[in-house]
Amino acid sequence: MTDTKEQLWELSEDNCHVALTSNHLNVQQVMDRVRSPAAGAIVLFAGTTRDNFAGKPVKELQYTAYNPLALRTMLTIARTASAAHSLQGVCVVHRLGTVPIGEESILIAVSAPHRQAAWRAGEEVLEECKRRVEVWKREEFEGEGGVWRANRDGAVGEMVTTDG
Repeated sequence: MTDTKEQLWELSEDNCHVALTSNHLNVQQVMDRVRSPAAGAIVLFAGTTRDNFAGKPVKELQYTAYNPLALRTMLTIARTASAAHSLQGVCVVHRLGTVPIGEESILIAVSAPHRQAAWRAGEEVLEECKRRVEVWKREEFEGEGGVWRANRDGAVGEMVTTDG
């Protein structure tokens, strides 16, 4: 049996916290990072591994990142959203390594005095993370090998076979 070492890389500044981890993601911990008595809303986004892509059965996703740069980019995104929407807190945690079907690969939580700002900020943080953060994913298909992709919806990847 292989012993899995859990790893966590993180940065925090003011009311913003970002992390990359090989651990399972914990919704309650992420929400607690942004909880504030001044916040009337906490919005949480949980991105999960689905079982298909473009009609093909997906076995799992694998994520890799350039950690130092990815963390700095994530923190910049969090700080920008916090300032633009007067947020009480922003937390972004992305899982690296293998993420099985039905498990979370990213959690984003934002808190704000009012729900509209929280909704908007959460969406903006997600879209900016997908667009800019130095994280790449490999979709492993049942019986077909895998495809490396930029971590964006529908971005083109190249087929890479794996040894069975």
